[in-house]
Order: sequence, then structure tokens, then C-alpha cells
Amino acid sequence: MLDDRARSLLKTLVERYIADGQPVGSRTLSKASGLELSPATIRNVMADLEELGLIVSPHTSAGRIPTPRGYRLFVDTMLTARPVDAGMPEMAEAPLHPDQPQRVIAQAATLLSNLSSFVGVISAPKKASVFRHIEFLRLGERRVLVILVAPDGDVQNRVLFTQHDHSQSELVEATNFLNAHYGGLTIEEVRLRLKSEVDVLRGEIATLMRAAVQVGTEVMEENQEQVVVSGERNLLGVQDFGNDLGAMRKMFDLFEQKTHLLRLLDTSSRAEGVRIFIGGESGVVPYEELSVVSAPYEIDGRIVGTLGVIGPTRMAYDRMIQIVDITSKLVGNALSQR
Repeated sequence: MLDDRARSLLKTLVERYIADGQPVGSRTLSKASGLELSPATIRNVMADLEELGLIVSPHTSAGRIPTPRGYRLFVDTMLTARPVDAGMPEMAEAPLHPDQPQRVIAQAATLLSNLSSFVGVISAPKKASVFRHIEFLRLGERRVLVILVAPDGDVQNRVLFTQHDHSQSELVEATNFLNAHYGGLTIEEVRLRLKSEVDVLRGEIATLMRAAVQVGTEVMEENQEQVVVSGERNLLGVQDFGNDLGAMRKMFDLFEQKTHLLRLLDTSSRAEGVRIFIGGESGVVPYEELSVVSAPYEIDGRIVGTLGVIGPTRMAYDRMIQIVDITSKLVGNALSQR
């Protein structure tokens, strides 16, 4: 536990370093903190903070900079939250147009990147695994076209190669039966019901039902949520690691391997509100130099995706929280208007 004097000096040090990007020395701390402390006292407190792993002294400077642990303590206990719309007039000038979901997602990633000057990431809404309507059409001998229509009107077509030839009348009968008994269920619910009901279904209907479930499963796998990334090149201008080519290469590899970002966003979607991962805390972005500020977004009260900002640990966390929080609401509102 830190006493009030140590907390005040740590808070001042983090704020100065975020603002200036330069290691903070005792003289600067003495002036900026407003505490009437001798240089010797400040040096002693700094030594204690360094021993606790909250700050570190770069070998090229006598000043100190925060560690990821120091940033975490600052964010959790010292960050002064501003009203979510305070000082953000640019957000009002950046409406998202709900004409096409993919356009909303792309606009949101760009908005996050432009406002933060870092990297914006967003996962597209998860596709519903429910089918509203199914239809079978005979294409030729042992070839059947299966058509799946989702509640949002999305249509998926697949060609089935069946072991036995089916007449169009059999396919119409199967279509009517399946829509009457299974329409509106999720693919997983259909799969479970099919296990218990397959014995009482007529052979051709059971066969087509199994095929339809397989098609639905393939469609879900193909439509797994995608990640849109914007502003990777912004990191080239960040002085904290702009000259470290090895670190930059690793970070760009991260953005190319979007499966890692998907895992990060999936983790963020399990909690309400804004989450902050500092350094390697997420276990998914394993770089001490990077932090992630993320939040889920909702459509009609249901969490369907996550968005966030990825940038250096030396970022203005209060501003990033505002940007991410407001953008998540803009995206949810835009997609709910469809």
C-alpha cells in the first residue's frame, strides 16, 4: 500500500510522462506535484516506488518512467474519469451510416484510429445461426441445391451430392416438413432434435435434414466474426518504439494474424463496459509496450461484437476510454437502426 505522498508523486509522474514522453526527474516532480518536499525526500520516495516495480530508470536518463504495473495502479486508482461526452465534439461530427453493416464496421475502425491516432480494431457482429426458411431444389441426378435463409434475409446456397436420387416432389415434401417443424431454431437446436427424432422421420427427410444441418454448420464456420483493423501505420510515428524495428515487425505480424485479435476481443466481450489491458496482461497481445482499451457493443440489448484501440502504454487513458465508450454506443445505435 502506498501512502498519500507516494500516490501523489506516482500520479504526477505518470501524467507528466504521458504528456511529455520524457523520463521524469526529481526537480520536475517537485514543481509539478505541488508538494513541499525536499529533493532528498522525493528521491527516497522514487527509490521506494522503483523497488515496488512501479517505475523504472532508463539507463540513458536519471529520470524515471512508469512500468506496466505502475500504469495499472494509475488506471485503477488514480485516473480521473471525465463525463463521457466532455471535450469530444469531434465524435458528434462522425455519425455512422447504418445502410450496410460492413460499412458501419469499417467506418468505426477508421473513426477509432483517427481519434486515437493509434490502431482501431473491431469485430464484425456474429452471424445468427438461425434459419428462417429452408428449401431443396433438384438440379439433376443425385444433385440437390439447398437454400438457407437467415432471419436478416441473408441467403446461403450449397449443392448437395446425395447417395440416392430424389424427385422434386420428395424435395418439396421435405422442404414443407422441415420449415413447419424446424424453422426458427438454431442449427445446434436442430442438431439436438434430429438426434432424438431421426428414427421417426422418413428416410429421405432424415437424410436431407442431416445434409441441411451440415450445410448450416459450414455456413456458421464461414461466417465467424471477422476483425477489421485500421491505422497500423500510426504506430510508426510513436516515439516509444518508432526506432525499434524488431518490435515494430512483431506488432505488424500481430495485426496480420487476426486470430489473436479475435481472441482478445472475445475476452473483452465477456465483461460490461470498457476494459483496459496494459502490457502483456491480456495474454493475447504479449508486448510490454502495448496497451488495449476495449468495449463490447450491442444490438437491441445483445452483445454482438467488440471494438477497441491498441496503442503504446504511454497513452492518454482517460481520452481513450471516452473514444472507445462513445464509439461502441455509436456502432450499436447504427446497427440497431437496420
